[in-house]
Amino acid sequence: MIHPKLLKKQRGILIALLLFIVSTVLIGISLGYSSVSIDRLIPTIMGNGSFKDEFILFSIRLPRIVITVLAGMALALSGSILQTMTKNDLADPGIIGINSGAGVAITVFFLFFPIDAGSFAFMLPIVAFAGAILTAGLIYFFSSTRGGGLQPVKMILVGVGFSTAFSGLMIIMISSAERAKVDFIANWLAGNIWGADWPFVWAILPWLVILIPFTLYKARTLNLLALSDPASIGVGVALKRERIVLLFTAVALAASAVSVTGGIAFIGLMAPHLAKSIVGPRHQLYLPVALLLGGWLLLAADTVGRNILEPDGLPAGIMAALIGAPYFVYLLLKK
Repeated sequence: MIHPKLLKKQRGILIALLLFIVSTVLIGISLGYSSVSIDRLIPTIMGNGSFKDEFILFSIRLPRIVITVLAGMALALSGSILQTMTKNDLADPGIIGINSGAGVAITVFFLFFPIDAGSFAFMLPIVAFAGAILTAGLIYFFSSTRGGGLQPVKMILVGVGFSTAFSGLMIIMISSAERAKVDFIANWLAGNIWGADWPFVWAILPWLVILIPFTLYKARTLNLLALSDPASIGVGVALKRERIVLLFTAVALAASAVSVTGGIAFIGLMAPHLAKSIVGPRHQLYLPVALLLGGWLLLAADTVGRNILEPDGLPAGIMAALIGAPYFVYLLLKK
């Protein structure tokens, strides 16, 4: 049973995070070359704005904001699952190579397969998931020993190796490609939130509508998986089955996110850690907090990056790395 004071604290944190997200959304809409001032926002939402304001708000700003928040939420939950499964505080889908595996699959699909404009957005999460799950399987295989099971530190090293190799492979594949395709892959590598249009929102929404509630539902199982393997088995957890199910869930969350945002790391590392430091390690408490934290962190990174260097700005992936890389080093030294 969770103490009522902790539940009250969690609710307060969730309300504060929602206010942070709303504030960042308003700031993001009102800043930049294509912006809608705060005083014109309500009339535009109510249908009384100019054509320019309505186009900027509903066709440029809102889809990018929705994509960014959803992707941040997905990456945060994916990182939470991976950290619990591996009992490794450094696990993150970007750091251990899952995102890069998705990127290679998207690169191959984009360069060598015929593109149908109508289905392209909806194919991306599927292609990304295929590449990500294959990569996750390889990382799991090379990080496990016959007698000792999964080795957490070894998994980080293997994952970083896969991530570096796959990033190099993507660069090799685009070296002889046409300019438009090179720009697409370069944007993906930088984490440039390129899928900022409503079709991409509809493409990842079905994945997240299923996966986010499922992850929250599995909070109790994740609590038990955080115990030692003998203890988990002793309380009745089907260890192998639950690990496979949750690995698929983590990979699907990460793949759906990076299929439309590009290669973004560290959100899945920072959000779970910050959430646990605020409300504690119980998954029922910290998963909802990590969910909103991930959405806000990526939204803030994109908003700052988009406006820090005009007109092109800095990609959200680079902004997230500027914050997340020192945090990763801190955790590594601490561990």
